[in-house]
Amino acid sequence: MSTTRKKALIALTAAGALALAACGDGDGNGGEAGGGGLLEELQDEGTITVGFAGEAPYSYEEDGELTGATVAMHEEIFGAMGIDNVEGELTDWDALIPGLNAGRFDAIAAGMSILPDRCAQASFSEPEFMYTTALMVPEGNPDNLTDIDSVVEAGDSVQMAAMSGAIEADYAEDLGIDAMLVQGPQDGMDAINAGRADVFALTGISLNYMADNNPDAGVEVTESFVQVIDGVEQVGAGGTVFRDEDTELLDAYNEELATIVEDEETYLGVVGDFGFTAEERPTGELSTEQLCEGDLEDAGGDEANGDDEGADDDAEGTED
Repeated sequence: MSTTRKKALIALTAAGALALAACGDGDGNGGEAGGGGLLEELQDEGTITVGFAGEAPYSYEEDGELTGATVAMHEEIFGAMGIDNVEGELTDWDALIPGLNAGRFDAIAAGMSILPDRCAQASFSEPEFMYTTALMVPEGNPDNLTDIDSVVEAGDSVQMAAMSGAIEADYAEDLGIDAMLVQGPQDGMDAINAGRADVFALTGISLNYMADNNPDAGVEVTESFVQVIDGVEQVGAGGTVFRDEDTELLDAYNEELATIVEDEETYLGVVGDFGFTAEERPTGELSTEQLCEGDLEDAGGDEANGDDEGADDDAEGTED
């Protein structure tokens, strides 16, 4: 074999070895040669890019800065993981999971409800927020609406609005309601003010936050409730979402999350300034595995309601 051919063969062999090394080990640790995965890469860079959807008080812009409970949660958790800079990208709700899987974000958060169809697309953290639903109605509640069942009973005389992609839109579909879909919470409130809708369904904490911060809007919010579909209470929770292959990053996140949610004072110290209460704190009785399996038959009780009358509280979690 000539010297020239030997050099070419050595070069090709080296290139092949580098390509194999770059493929990772197939266990969520791919990325860099030597087995370093996304977690190590983010720790080295000190920055993580997170996709957020604009829904106060979860994540929203204020004076040009991204803020909210999920933002505060991420700054606390990722900081403890050695990733000090959380770079948020405000994104349309429907583009969150596609953007994550396309590599636009390293994680996404928007108080996103942990639902079976979403679990089939990406991996959720353990619950960060519990939630229930409420209704925003014109001041005085002229149609005497209390929950989505009351919207069904009102029939065609009431037009319901729900946010596209939100769990309340699914409730409406399940109950045979032809709901008007809006892109964001503000659009829902605007639809009520303009008379295009009679009721806007969303998580209680989001609607109360909007009403409290818009005292002259001419709307009010009903007491929160746990919607029942086919005899099953639709208790729910929201979490942060990761790509399926990024298991190391997800596991590290869950470990830090557990230290926050296990202690009420710590939890409220992170999210309390955004209107969250002890009613929204997960207590471990409802897991992501249960929610991903749609196993809600035994998931009611204290976790969903706080107490026997917890549906009157502003539990939340959203997006729903």
